[in-house]
Parts: sequence; structure tokens; C-alpha cells
Amino acid sequence: MSVLLYHYVCPSKYRRVVFSEAVDESIKCVCLEISKRYEIEFIEIGTDKDHVHFLIQSVPTNSPTKIIQTVKSITAREIFIKHPEVKRQLWGGEFWSKGFYVNTVGRHGDENTIKEYVKNQGREKECKQLHKQQLSLF
Repeated sequence: MSVLLYHYVCPSKYRRVVFSEAVDESIKCVCLEISKRYEIEFIEIGTDKDHVHFLIQSVPTNSPTKIIQTVKSITAREIFIKHPEVKRQLWGGEFWSKGFYVNTVGRHGDENTIKEYVKNQGREKECKQLHKQQLSLF
């Protein structure tokens, strides 16, 4: 049995400050719906003003790129539907920037380190934890 855990950081397009309470809640809800339909489990989700941290568990058949492409495309589509003001703020363009940061996380030693990092990082310590759950076995 393999448990693959990834830490992703995804900035908004142009590093714009687009994450409000309402957008944060929508991202959380969309991600939890993604978990129901794909083999992608969101262990933690945290937002800062211009980027989001995802701690994601998945199966070995999903590459890190495939996982984040799925997450970014679905969340962007849903955010633009639910929050048209965000689309105007981004000049009608894309929600996420093209790039992202990804790193694997060791199951025993590093998971708590990454959770603390997500919790404590950010500009002016404003990173908010939106979701948290225990690791699960698929």
C-alpha cells in the first residue's frame, strides 16, 4: 500500500489578492467535492491573500501534475461561476497562475512539519487553515 502525500502552493494569477472569506469557503467546498469524485484527498487547505497551500494525498497512478491540473481547473471554473467579481478583478482571464510549487512529504517525519509551515507562513502571518483531516488509506 502506497500513501503519497504532496504539498502544493498555487498562486493566483498576477499574485492578485483575490481570496476573501467567501472565496475561501467556495474553494474548500469545491475541494471536498473533488475528493468525492477523484482519488484525491485534501488533508489540509490553507489560504493566504494571494496563494493557496494544499496538502494532498493520492494514489500512485495520479502524477503530481495530473493532481494539481485537476484541482486548479475545477476550482477555477467554480470560483468564476460563484464569484463573478473575482473574474472581473482578474480582467476576465485565468484564476491561477501557470506555475505551482510541489514537494513530496514523508509520511512519518515531515507531515507535521508541513502542517506547521502551512499554518505559520504567509505575509503578516495571515495564512488561514480552511480544512484539516487525518490521512486515510484508499
